[in-house]
Order: sequence, then structure tokens, then C-alpha cells
Amino acid sequence: MALLEVKDVRRNFGGLVAVNQVSFQVVPGRIKAIIGPNGAGKTTLFNIISGLLKPDTGRITFKDRGITGFKPYQIAGAGISRTFQNPCLFLRMNVLENVMVGRHSRSHWGFTACCLRFGGQPGEERSIRDAALAQLDRVGLAHLAGSPAGALSFGQRRMVELARALATGPELLLLDEPASGLNTGEKEKLAALIRCICDQGITILLVEHDMTVVMDLSDDILVLHNGTLIAEGPPAAIQNDPEVISIYLGGEFRPREEVELAMITGRASNVIAGQKS
Repeated sequence: MALLEVKDVRRNFGGLVAVNQVSFQVVPGRIKAIIGPNGAGKTTLFNIISGLLKPDTGRITFKDRGITGFKPYQIAGAGISRTFQNPCLFLRMNVLENVMVGRHSRSHWGFTACCLRFGGQPGEERSIRDAALAQLDRVGLAHLAGSPAGALSFGQRRMVELARALATGPELLLLDEPASGLNTGEKEKLAALIRCICDQGITILLVEHDMTVVMDLSDDILVLHNGTLIAEGPPAAIQNDPEVISIYLGGEFRPREEVELAMITGRASNVIAGQKS
């Protein structure tokens, strides 16, 4: 049974069709990657699933419940959390406070109760703090809990945003280019962490340009081009798909070994990023 089902979703921006009748499913306990050139519609699709955009047509179902048109806080409450291409942190708050923001989505107390410190609220605030610290420890940044978010490196900011997303208690985690801007060592640690998160019961939907990360992590891959789904399947099938090869590797069919080599050495990543050699 699918955890998430996207059915015939379409989104236009004026005369531009950003997502064109896209349908797919995400199965529990797996890592599914979405790849495609810049402008393929990947982030627009993420924005629709997470409630930042409404689809013009189509339906989104999560755990057999329709969530089409839900607001972002309702999506988070349902069990879907996300990160962004560029980390979105509160730079004047410390690291722990940033992660606590995510955990507050599970709070039973409203704004007035928090301000007036009604009975029970201080205890829940401690619980939120402890849960946030646990997620910081999970991503290896507990030692920076009191540091200003604005003083962190780019890679550390990515990890804080991931910890904040995990603090919401998601069943489905959307990761939008989590390896972007990271060095090789950071990417390896990130990939190991993502696999560990999935093994611990959180399903992953991943948008990523780095083909090494995608091929190493993904159970399934969905390929978008000009807003349209052109291929879907396990990594081996995607590497050997003639249409995918035509788009990303120069228009001719090539043996699987050559496609794998091109992806691992970064040529496919460059093409996907719009820097075709």
C-alpha cells in the first residue's frame, strides 16, 4: 500500500506548464529519488506536496487521506516534513531554538498558553527541548546547540534544517537537494545518515542532482523532464533507459557500464545541472 500517492497533478505558471499530469506513489520504508534537469518541475512538485503551492488539477493522498490544498502546517501535522534547496533557518536564534521550532508543531499548547505559562506548559516546553536535543544529537550537532545559527557553516546549516524537519516527527521526509554545496566527506556522512533515517522507519522522497548520492541511496527513481514524468523504476533500469540517456548523456544509447561511469564521474550531474559539455 502506498504511503503517498500523487495522481494527475498539474501546475501552470501563466503559460508555462511546470508540472504536467504527474502520477506516482511512494511506498513505506523506501527511498525514492526525483531527478531531472533544472526547470523540470522537481521543486514545484515538492512545493505542491508540502502545501506551499496548490495544484491546478490532480489529487494528493497521504495514508489514504486526501491532503490536496492543505496548508503547510496541516501537511506537517499529517506527518510530512521537508527541507529546502537553501537552508531556511532563523539566523539570530541559536541552533537548539531552530530545531525546537519544528518540535512545536507537536505542541498541545497555543500561543496564549505559552505566553502566560499555564500549568503543564513549562513541562511540555522541557519535553520539546529534550526532543530537539535528541535530533541534534542524531545529526551530530548536539555540541553546537547554544551556537548562533548564523555562525554555522553551510553544511552545518543543512544538518540543523534536517534536525528541525525530523523534530516534527514525520512519517515521510522530503529532502530537496540535501547534498548541494557539501564536500565529498560531508556527502558521504549525509548519505549514511539518510539511509539510517530510512532504516529507522521514516520514508524518504529525495530531489538531488548528485548522481552518486542518488544511485547509492535510492530504491526507486522518478525522472522528470519539462514537467512530465518520462521514466520510473529502480536505479539499474533508469541508467539503461534510452530516453533518460538521450536527455542526459548526449542522445545516443550507451551500455549500462558507460552510463554508470558517466554518472559516477559527474558528467550526468553536470548535464542535469544545465552545464552539458
